[in-house]
Amino acid sequence: MATNPRSRNTLTLYSAKNCVVCHKVRLVMAAKGITYDLIAVDTANPPEDLLLLAPHYHSVPTLVERDNAIYISNVIAEYLDERYPHPALMPAEPIFRAMHRIAVRQVEHDWVPQVQLIQSGSKLADQARKRLRELILESLPFFKSNKFFFGNEMSIVDCAITPIIWRLPWLGVSLPKDAKCVEDYGQRIFRNPAFMRSMTLEEKQLRDVLARSRRKKHRP
Repeated sequence: MATNPRSRNTLTLYSAKNCVVCHKVRLVMAAKGITYDLIAVDTANPPEDLLLLAPHYHSVPTLVERDNAIYISNVIAEYLDERYPHPALMPAEPIFRAMHRIAVRQVEHDWVPQVQLIQSGSKLADQARKRLRELILESLPFFKSNKFFFGNEMSIVDCAITPIIWRLPWLGVSLPKDAKCVEDYGQRIFRNPAFMRSMTLEEKQLRDVLARSRRKKHRP
């Protein structure tokens, strides 16, 4: 994953350092082996060039190809799948493409706001943890029946879900023993080199920090 100023590669991604929707786009790019420049953005103080590129949006993720700015994570992800078709992350059949779009939309509309509430330290964080847990448990049949969420091949839906699964321990969301299939699902993707390439240093440390904290608690 490139990290140089915008000029070297055709593509530039403006991304926050710890953000599930930005992580989704980075995972799509990593899964496809796309080379790009990464510009880390402080969302509280976005850089001037981002404001100029996307004056009505100026948020992350924003993808720039030459002088064209593309925003909204789902739009970026589908654009990348069309622009770089191999490996495909969307099925060819229109009905199955629609099913994938619905699933990604549900993650974006239902799951992501809970993550953002928890991450923000909102007074509603405990309620959001409970709701996120419920949403994941409602999806157990998908986690149990397939290698990936919608079959035996990684798809754009996995790119939306896996960044959330990675963050569950850090978010304080625990699952019951009969939901072990969720962590098993996550581990299959976590072991993929593309997943490691998709993460920022801050995201890689989310589970490392938690592990260190647990080791300290268990010291005599």
